[in-house]
Parts: sequence; C-alpha cells; structure tokens
Amino acid sequence: MATPAAPARHRRGHGRATLQDVAQQAGVTAITVSRYLRAPEVVAAETGQRIEDALLATGYVPNKQAGQLASGHSKMVAAIIPSIANSIFAETVQGLSDGLQEAGYELLLASTGYSREREQAQVRAVLGWFPSALVVTGRHHSDAALALLRAAQAAHTPVIEIWDQQPRDLSNGFAQVGFNHAEVGAAMAAHLLQRGHRRLAYVDSGVGEDFRAHERGKGFVAAARAAGADVRHLTAQPGDAFDAGRHALALLLDGHPDRPVTAIALANDNFACGALLEAQQRGLDIPAQIAIMGFGDFEIGRQLRPALTTIRPPRYEIGRRAAALLLAALQDGAPLTPQSLPWQLIPRAST
Repeated sequence: MATPAAPARHRRGHGRATLQDVAQQAGVTAITVSRYLRAPEVVAAETGQRIEDALLATGYVPNKQAGQLASGHSKMVAAIIPSIANSIFAETVQGLSDGLQEAGYELLLASTGYSREREQAQVRAVLGWFPSALVVTGRHHSDAALALLRAAQAAHTPVIEIWDQQPRDLSNGFAQVGFNHAEVGAAMAAHLLQRGHRRLAYVDSGVGEDFRAHERGKGFVAAARAAGADVRHLTAQPGDAFDAGRHALALLLDGHPDRPVTAIALANDNFACGALLEAQQRGLDIPAQIAIMGFGDFEIGRQLRPALTTIRPPRYEIGRRAAALLLAALQDGAPLTPQSLPWQLIPRAST
C-alpha cells in the first residue's frame, strides 16, 4: 500500500504556499520544482507528475513579479483600451491575447472610459509592472501620458498605437496598427451621396473623448460639403446608445420639418439601431424617406429589418497584427512599422 504524501508544512504568515512547500509535498528539492516550472520537459515524467500533484495540493502559484524583478524583464504586454464592455475592443483584445499566448506572453488589460486623464493614470500604473511592451488605443493622449509613452519607448519598451493610422508627420512617433477614420467617414458620405441624397447628417458619439468617432464625423462632413450637399453635424446625448440614436433622429427631423434630412450616418451601430427604431415608430419608409447607416457591424444591426448598412472594421485583425509586430520586435529585434488594415463598407437594406 502506497504511503500518502505528508501534508504541506505550515506556511508563512501571508498564507500562500511556497516553493519549499511544493518540494516537501512532492518529495523532491526546491531546485527540481523550480526547474520543472521553467522547463517541464527536462524533468522525468514520474517526478513531474508528483510535482503537478503537489502543486494542486498546495495551491502554489509562482510569484511572477519577483521573477521579473530578478531578471529585469517580463513576458507580459500591457494594453489600454477605451472600454472593456464594447464588443469592438473585446475582439481586438482577443486578437492580441491569441497572438501573445502562442509565444508565451500574457496580457495585462486596463480601460480608460474614453478619458485622456484616466489613460494617463493607467499608463503610469501599467508601466509599474515593467511590461515587455505597451499597446494604447489611438493617437490622442494627454501631454503627460505622451511623455510617459515616449520615455518607455526610449527605455526599449516597444509602444504601439492601435485603431488609428495617420501619416508620419501626424503621428506621435509610435507604430500604428489600424486605419484612417476620416477616410471611413468620407466613404460613408460617398455611399449616401451615390444613392442620391443631398441632405445628410452625421451623429457623433457623446461618449467621453471618442476621437476616432469625431474624425469619422470630420471626414463625413468634409466629403458631403465638397459634393455640394447640405450636411448637419450633431453630437448624441450621453447615456444609453439606443436612446441617444432615437433622440438624435428626432432632433434632426423635428428641428427642420421644412427640409428634413434624408440620410443619416451615426458614430456606431448601436446609435444607428436607435435611429432606425425611431424612424419605424414614426412610420417612415426606410430607406425611401430616411436612409440610416452605422459603424462597427454589430450583430444586432444584421438582425434588424431592414438590416443596417455599416462599416466593418478589422477588429480582431488589429489585435492579431499588433501582437505579431510586437513579438517580432521583442524576439527578433525587428523594427516596429506602421500597419494599415482594410475595412469594409457593408451595404444593406437600410440605405
């Protein structure tokens, strides 16, 4: 009959299991446990199984922060995004995570709530964890945050800006992975103009400092005006996106009953779905009386009737490409180069 393993010895005051606890439980040395955690394949299978059993029994978790301090580097990449709740950024995070995990890197995530002040605090906080690289969203940062990012890059911590793509003279000196939002806005206007609309409107995001939505609005307005169209530009009210979309369309229709807009583009699909529901409640024919389009290609827009015309951004691909770029820099010393990714205009029945 096998003798059961002795229980782990009393742990230190903080209550967490130590490497020595695992070694005692497995009947091996602490050096063997450490070797197994670094490279399991170099430890005999039977010994490795005993260590695995001991890890489960003791609940031991390696102190990675201590390892980072000892080695001077980590295998962690920090990413700062505007919103964890927004499905657009969730897919980008998934792309980042998938790419990094394949190379043994972990992802540290923080959100800004579309606030440059909060982004500044988050940049400072995540740099305190000594990440191998840092991913931030967009190019609009506070002066203090920009100084922190430039100092990090000067100290050989690669920095990438995602969800943006600008000419070098308009960038902050960091590699960008994404696309030009003003060009997207211009394409939205062109789509509506090609369908014969001459009275257009763009509804901007009322969510904090959403600079990418603002840039789409600027591109939309510039393209519409260049074509000689009548164009209005307003900002959605803060709060629920569906309600904001409904309210925006009501303002546009009721504020100019003599010359109502015939086509409207909104900062994202949730706003656009709210506008579409408002139009239906008013008995308007979509798209004959009012054409509506959004941005994001959210599932709800595909399911509504009429289905919503939208822009499909490369959500997952942005994260995946950023991960590949960082890994090439970290592992092979490759330069960080800008990556412009394609987006798609998806015409559906709402226009």
